Amino acid sequence: MVPTHSPVVIRFGRLGDTVLLQPLLRKLHLRYGRPCRLLTLGTWAPVLYSAQAEVDAFISLRSQYGPLWLHPERWRVAWALRGMRDAPFYVCEPALRTRTKIRPMLTLAGVPGAHCQFIEDLPLTEGEHWIDWLLRFGDTTPAAFHPTHGSPMPADCCAVPQLQVSVAERREGAAWLRAHGMADRPLVLLQPANKRTMRWNGVRQPHEDDKSWPVERWATLTRALSQRLPQAQILLCGAPAEASYLRTLLAAMDTISIRVAAAVLPLGRLKALLERAHSMISVDTGPAHLAAALGCPLVVLFGARSPLLWSPRSRPGGVVTVLGGLPSTRRVDEIDTAQVVAAWRRLPPRLSASADPGWLRERLGQSDRQSVGCEG
Repeated sequence: MVPTHSPVVIRFGRLGDTVLLQPLLRKLHLRYGRPCRLLTLGTWAPVLYSAQAEVDAFISLRSQYGPLWLHPERWRVAWALRGMRDAPFYVCEPALRTRTKIRPMLTLAGVPGAHCQFIEDLPLTEGEHWIDWLLRFGDTTPAAFHPTHGSPMPADCCAVPQLQVSVAERREGAAWLRAHGMADRPLVLLQPANKRTMRWNGVRQPHEDDKSWPVERWATLTRALSQRLPQAQILLCGAPAEASYLRTLLAAMDTISIRVAAAVLPLGRLKALLERAHSMISVDTGPAHLAAALGCPLVVLFGARSPLLWSPRSRPGGVVTVLGGLPSTRRVDEIDTAQVVAAWRRLPPRLSASADPGWLRERLGQSDRQSVGCEG
């Protein structure tokens, strides 16, 4: 049987999960000869994959919660999947979510069981990275497609995410940098928040968030970065929900000689800045995976998660340095500032044709302090 549709991949993950999915999407594109269709939560997948050949269609859900029969949006998604029911389906979700959310929707869509593969049926091996697990999953074949696609891809299929920036995103990012006087400086991005940092009524207490690094350490870090690279523009970045937290951090950075700003960056703009940035320092969160996938030299701080499973993987030419993480570290605040500065200083210079070399002509010592504000 020759598939009449592109492979359908289902993954209800967050930004970092969707970045880690890219090697699997590339493998399935090569195996089946057609780009994938991706069913995800949220609106970031079309922006994330705006310049990728391995995905050509997106189906988005705003929420996975609640009974199927009470959510017209999920009925709409099931109807869309019904038009793809002759395709191979790859479900990259844990067993509970698959049983309660995915299988009822596939049944409603009339997708035959012989067209489906479920990652829950392929155990994760000890010490295996999530990407390697996904690539092993990509070598499996739904029963209906064994006669035509039963052979796995060669083992040398690239096991790192490699994302691209669209021409429109690159132009918009360059225009934004020019508008804020940042175009001719090395750009160092700091990502201090993660999905647990904020709650509906403000910032979580540090003891509630194992990825929380104290405000005073971020302030000390910016001073150290500025002393080492005085011509740099340091930019605190985050999602819209993190705007107040970024303002709090910026207010704590009271050294007037530091050129530091804060901005909420839409995903397309963040991609464009990461493509040309000198480096990034981040807690373990989605933008760290995005930085690695775009080749941005990266230092990432882990709390109570295992880097063996979740560490960002960089495309060729990029470097990722991981600090902390299980089994030795359970909280990011166990990592001191000196460790972070030392790891950042060891990052090799970035070599990228897309990076603007104009900052190299800046006079050493030229610096000031700028607040762009938390904007979209």
